[in-house]
Amino acid sequence: MSDVLGLACELIARPSVTPDDAGCQALVAQRLAQAGFAVEHLRFGAVDNLWATHGAGGPVLVLLGHTDVVPPGPREAWASDPFVPTIRDGMLYGRGAADMKGSVAAFVVAAERFVAAHPGHAGTLAVLLTSDEEGDAIDGVRKVAQAFRERGQRIDWCITGEPSSTERLGDLLRVGRRGSLSGTLTVKGVQGHVAYPHKARNPIHLAAPALADLAARRWDEGYASFPPTSLQVSNLHAGTGANNVIPGELQVLFNLRYNPHWDAPRLEAEVAALLDRHGLDYTLAWHRSGEPFHTPEGTLRATARDVLAGFAGTSPEESTGGGTSDARFIAPLGAQCIEVGPVNASIHQVDEHLRVADLEALPGLYLSLVERLLR
Repeated sequence: MSDVLGLACELIARPSVTPDDAGCQALVAQRLAQAGFAVEHLRFGAVDNLWATHGAGGPVLVLLGHTDVVPPGPREAWASDPFVPTIRDGMLYGRGAADMKGSVAAFVVAAERFVAAHPGHAGTLAVLLTSDEEGDAIDGVRKVAQAFRERGQRIDWCITGEPSSTERLGDLLRVGRRGSLSGTLTVKGVQGHVAYPHKARNPIHLAAPALADLAARRWDEGYASFPPTSLQVSNLHAGTGANNVIPGELQVLFNLRYNPHWDAPRLEAEVAALLDRHGLDYTLAWHRSGEPFHTPEGTLRATARDVLAGFAGTSPEESTGGGTSDARFIAPLGAQCIEVGPVNASIHQVDEHLRVADLEALPGLYLSLVERLLR
């Protein structure tokens, strides 16, 4: 069994359902310390974060990942136990195989190989891991970034190991992500009998024109390689369950995925102004998941493009699609961020898996990136 496959299996065997790290970071820290890294554990609340560095000064290159996983769901739905790593037909099965314990294992092996071959390398190589990426993302990299800002920790480049490839390893390079902003809108009405609407105020009827305006709004025409900003209503809830009662309250959940034309405060103000124009009696609570980020042309993108082309056989697609990642907390520190990882075919699904051949190629891919950037 190869070094990276063995480490990935050890990590998968630890049931680190978010935010529980289940000992994954202790295992990684031990290996990196043996390789000569300085190790710092940053625990905030119930969340474990690991910061391991080798070298000094700039440039500072960070390999960013997470050790937590989403719940596996009913174990009987899996062909094998989600926390017993299993190889079948050239695939490694287990929760976190692709998202993202395979990449974490590859980070460690690549880091070990790099410092062994280049003990006096330029700049600083760092590994940053959290156990709060799949959960609330409050006490993970968000909190670490706050601590870094306070102590003046410099980060020049960040490579996140999220599963970004589509069909084959290295065919997509993530160069940015949209921002994510969620809203919980509560519209007040007056409950009553449906036969006496003049004695009630139906919040569904009151809110419908405003919701139609929100859904129809064209927020922008896109930005660079970003698609246009999008608002999606994800849930509506009102009523008692009876068909003869006008509800007294409507709750609406919605989310905005937005490009760098916007930031969260401006979007919040725009939505509130629209609701005000409709004269609603409402409350609105916001959750800011993270601002958009975009890495322009430069050393990091050019290096990654060349390295990935060598692995995929052709230049990668350069994309800002997908959801969010912890890079959204690192980019505001002034870092250029990309995402490079295995094929995204089964993440968060039953029987999550990763091609063993891709896993065994990942350390070489990350090593090539590090060698090109810190030579």
